[in-house]
Amino acid sequence: MGAIKIAITGVGNCTSSLIQGLFYYKDVNSNDALIPGLMHNVLGGYKISDIKPVTAFDIDKRKVGKDLSQAIFAKPNCTKIFCNDIPDLGVKVKMGPVLDGFADHMRDYPDDRTFIIAEERPVDVADELKKSGAEILLNYLPVGSEEAAKHYARACLDAEVALINCMPVFIASDPEWAKKFEKKGLPVIGDDVKSQVGATVIHRTLAKLFSDRGVKIDRTYQLNTGGNTDFLNMLERSRLISKKISKTESVQSQLPVPMNGDDIHIGPSDYVPWLLDNKLAFIRVEGRKFGDTPVNLEMRLSVEDSPNSAGCAIDAIRCCKLALDKKIGGPLISISAYTMKRPPQQFPDDVARQMVEEFIKGERVR
Repeated sequence: MGAIKIAITGVGNCTSSLIQGLFYYKDVNSNDALIPGLMHNVLGGYKISDIKPVTAFDIDKRKVGKDLSQAIFAKPNCTKIFCNDIPDLGVKVKMGPVLDGFADHMRDYPDDRTFIIAEERPVDVADELKKSGAEILLNYLPVGSEEAAKHYARACLDAEVALINCMPVFIASDPEWAKKFEKKGLPVIGDDVKSQVGATVIHRTLAKLFSDRGVKIDRTYQLNTGGNTDFLNMLERSRLISKKISKTESVQSQLPVPMNGDDIHIGPSDYVPWLLDNKLAFIRVEGRKFGDTPVNLEMRLSVEDSPNSAGCAIDAIRCCKLALDKKIGGPLISISAYTMKRPPQQFPDDVARQMVEEFIKGERVR
């Protein structure tokens, strides 16, 4: 089928897990058996080993200028190393524009926990995308990087590169941005990547279960803690506006009538350094069942955060390539609904999964 040439902005824990996965699963070449961690061994004829990074962008001095194979293991990355046999990729990490990608409060933390901005001149992103031959850009910028995310989206349009927006700045779900990508004939997937089995997808499933079984949900919360740079960055609450919208709407979308805002709380809660890339999520749902009698549910989820998102990104990349092959531009509704928290259109996860299968088979345009 040929290579899928990808560019990546933000060489953090999610990128580390994704690149490790390309080599961990390099020998998977059929759908004959269930492989742990994969939703599709082969998708539309594309194997995981067909995905080839061709350029990458970051702002940290420990990553800029290094080969991507080394940069994914540089501090402050702290995700689990499940595949350390990564060959030299011949992809030097380029200095990207800082813009609002760095939160000032992160200067107050130890070097191995935070970003250290490289003293280099940023490259022209669109020009670098063109020179690299990239077909798809994955955006893994920190939460709250509104200006930076839009800068990279514009660069994609200028360089005629598709976009997978894995962070909560609304691009695929924004009608104006969607029209721009459709006009250029470029697919866009987003916004804000889900985990394979994470707090959001579990909370969505519980909300729909309660609703489908006739239980009225009165109150619910989701509290998340972690020790990676994502949680450190989110200590600045002003950066969380779009993140809270994304996560809350994702759960609300599974209910027949949205809950009152005071009765639903979903969002990052605190930074616990020793947790590293392990995420702890605490979910509580309070409701009323037959005879208005109460039912309360509490659960605790512990999961390595970044490999969890890479499991979804690996399918988003291949669906995006299928769209490029078919010359489909604009938001990809099915894979966005299945792998993103704030897609252009929300669907129950089982419905979105079926839509993705139809898209892969060519039975659905988007």
